[in-house]
This record gives sequence, structure tokens and C-alpha cells, in this order.
Amino acid sequence: MPLRVYNTLARQKELFETAAPGKVTMYVCGPTVYKPSHIGHMVGPVIFDTVKRYLTYLGYQVKWVVNITDVDDKLINRAKELGTTVKALAEKMTQDYVECLKQLNVTGIDAMPRATEHIPQMQAMIQGLIDKGHAYPAGGDVYFDVTKDEDYGKLCHRDPEQLEAGARVEVSEKKRNPGDFALWKGAKPGEPKDVSWESPWGPGRPGWHIECSAMSMKLLGNTLDIHGGGLDLQFPHHENELAQSESFTGQPFARFWMHNGLLKMGQSKMAGSVGNVVNVADLLQKHAPETIRFVLLNTHYRSPIEYNDEQLANIKRSIDGFYRFFERFERLAKKSFFNLQAPLKRKPFEPGQPSSEFIAEIVGLWEQFLEHMDDDFNTGGAIGVMFELLTALNRFADQRGLETGKGTPDDLRAFERGALVLKEFSQILGVFEKPRLEHEFLEKLSGVYQQYIAERENLVDGLLQLLIDLRAEARMTKNFALGDEIRNRLTRLGVKLEDLPGGTVWRIG
Repeated sequence: MPLRVYNTLARQKELFETAAPGKVTMYVCGPTVYKPSHIGHMVGPVIFDTVKRYLTYLGYQVKWVVNITDVDDKLINRAKELGTTVKALAEKMTQDYVECLKQLNVTGIDAMPRATEHIPQMQAMIQGLIDKGHAYPAGGDVYFDVTKDEDYGKLCHRDPEQLEAGARVEVSEKKRNPGDFALWKGAKPGEPKDVSWESPWGPGRPGWHIECSAMSMKLLGNTLDIHGGGLDLQFPHHENELAQSESFTGQPFARFWMHNGLLKMGQSKMAGSVGNVVNVADLLQKHAPETIRFVLLNTHYRSPIEYNDEQLANIKRSIDGFYRFFERFERLAKKSFFNLQAPLKRKPFEPGQPSSEFIAEIVGLWEQFLEHMDDDFNTGGAIGVMFELLTALNRFADQRGLETGKGTPDDLRAFERGALVLKEFSQILGVFEKPRLEHEFLEKLSGVYQQYIAERENLVDGLLQLLIDLRAEARMTKNFALGDEIRNRLTRLGVKLEDLPGGTVWRIG
């Protein structure tokens, strides 16, 4: 079936069609880099990395941009708390974010623009909105006038008065209307100079919403094919992005608005403001990156993601079953699952020879997997099919006695064909790309080795000190022969003793 995608703007699934045939432009809102990345920050990147993987599999050329907000009130306040500069804090937290993405195999991001690198584009857009009558300067600030946008609120399907109630809209006496939002914020007394830029309206910095509009349009054009982000960004951020962008260009801003569900711990979403965050770096000390990626893809992307220790433990046990199969495959096929060359592009299934009931079952599972992905990127359903395929492969190996050598060459070929489909699935979901020995065991082994080295050093220190003490005692009792023997034997081992006024020390070489 053709790919259908749920469009938040239309509130329904629509046939996926792009502005330019065969090409996709995709923008996903990134983090404000003022604290280390928590697992909630990884939900969108992992989901949209998988979206790009599948679109690429379907034959599209995809350009994916994720922004970095490196100037913001949160950054200014946090830098002040830590006694550092906004730039230094932003750089450190950006590096942490990028490393977390790498660990979770988010490989598809093509550009990661930073807000501070695009101030001229933002100022030009703000001036354009003023010239068109959609924005107004006010005492060093500039605001977007929501009353001048006739369809403001269309993304949330609510009128402006409803949106204002309880929304995260800054209060200011400078505004004409309560729902107006800042495009430019004038510099405040006492703020550091590195967060202020000269402008026609006075020194200051851009508002949050204008950053994404300016950067996305500069890198991807006036109309995006996909604009993505968390459900919590639908208002005010995405609503305001849409309003200012379409008011500026007179063109649709995004063909598809995709919003992923949020990570939940109990009844609350995971967020710094709630205080229930789990940093990714800490989580990776206990769990393999693949386990975390599976957790984030195990439900449909628009649904909330339940996060707890029990869920992580269950996913880990499930993943262990796949790795036991990979070991079994290598025993039977005499080759590594991870070296299989599965199709990178979608094409008709080629079952090979001979045809069999098992191959027919594999074809059916392959079709089910793609049906789930074609149905609004339903990774939860696709993962369910992966487990069915794993069960089918193990059952076939058992029934045909492949472990005991009873299977025929045709049985082994059919088994390998099924494993190739599993590899095809794993490539789309971004899992099982490396042996666990490489991406998990070696890290643990490194830790064990470091501990082993430390323990050995302590042991060597203790033994040498024991020999030094024995030599000192021998010399005190005038047993000079024993003392000399200890020194000579240590010298032959490459350990030199040096008698100092404060005692004897040793060194290597």
C-alpha cells in the first residue's frame, strides 16, 4: 500500500506526496542546550531517524535538519548559576547532545544549525514581517500581531482566545494583544554582552519561534515536506512558527506536521520543569544503546512512551533472544548475520529457489512489516513482526534439524533467506547493525580492564613495599647478604631501589 502519514494540520492520515518528486525536506526542532541531554530529548531524534531510514528505503532523497537553540533565557540563567559563559555552556551541552545521538545510532541528520549563527536571517525575516504589517516594534522588542493572521490557531484547531488561556505566552505591557509573541527581545540590564546583537530595534536577541522559521527556510526552502517535533511543541512554538512563516512568504510552511508522543514516567511527562529527568549518559552506564532505541520505537510514534525500569528489563530480555539467534545463524550458515547484504531500497520480494511453505510465510511477514511502516510509520507494529519472524526462523531451524545436520541444502538456503529479511528489517529500524561484542561488551570489558589494572597496581605496590621492608629489616639485623640479594633480584627485574633520607623508594627502569 502507498505511504500514508498523519498530518496534525489536517487531523487525518494523508497520502504522502512531496513538493519535489523523489525528494523530502524534513525539519525537527532540537534542544535548548543548557543542561545534559535526558532520555526525553532522544525520543524525536530516534523516531525521525527511523522515518528518514524508511523514506530512503522507499527511494526518496531526504535532507533532514535539526536545530540547536544556543541562546535563550534558560541558557543565560544556567550559565550565571554555574559561573560560566553562555557560549561555553552551550558548546559543552551541544557536544553532550551529539554524543548521545551517536550512541543511539541516530545517523541521518544532515545539518545541525545553531541559532547564533543565523542572526542576520532572523533579523531580515523580522523586518519583512514589520514591512508587511504583521509585526510591530515596541520599546526595543518586536512582536508578531496575531490579529493580523486570519487563520492563526489552525494547527491546534482552536481560536486565539482559547489558545491564550493557560498557554506559555509571555506577559508584557508592550503588547497590543495578550497572544502576541516576541520576534525580537531587547537586551535587559545586567545580561552578558555575548547574548546581545545590534539590530534596527536596538540591541537584543531573537525570540525562540523566529529561530526555527529562519533556519529551516534558509536550509530547506519556504515549504517543508515534513515539520516534526514533540507534541508539547504544537502550541505555542509550532503554531507561531507556522503563522510567522506563512505571513512572511505567503506560501504553505509545511505539507505535513508530525508530532511524536512524549516520554512518560508514571502519570507525568519527563521534563526538566517536572524534575523527573534521567540523563542519557547515566542511562547508558546501565543499558545498551540498542535497548533504549527499542524502547523508543516499541510503540506508535504518536502515542505516549511508557518509561520505567521494568520496561527496560523486558526489552533487554527480548533483545537477548535476537542475539542468541545471531549466534545460531553463524553456527549454521558459517557467516555473520551482521555482514549480510540486505536490500537498501524497496523492491519486489525475490524468494529465490526453492519455493516452500516457509518462504511463503516469510513473504507474508515481509509484507506485514511494510504495511505497518506504510501506515504512518507504525514502528510498534513493525517490531512486532520482527519478533514473529524471529520465532518463525527458530521454529524452522528446530523442525528441520539444522543444528543436528539433518536439514537439506535447500532448508539452509531458505533459512538464510529468512535471516536476510530480518537484516532488511533491522536496517530500517536502525538496530542490530553491529555485534554486541563491539558496541556493548567492549565498553564493559574496558571498565573491567581498568579495574583490573588498578588492582594490579595496588598489588605491585604492596609487594614491593613488603620487599623494601624485608630488606630494611635485614640490614638492621646486619644480614647484609639478604639485603643485597633483594636489591639484586629486583634490579634484574627492572626495579631500581633508591635509599633516601626519608626512606627507600622504587622505580621502574
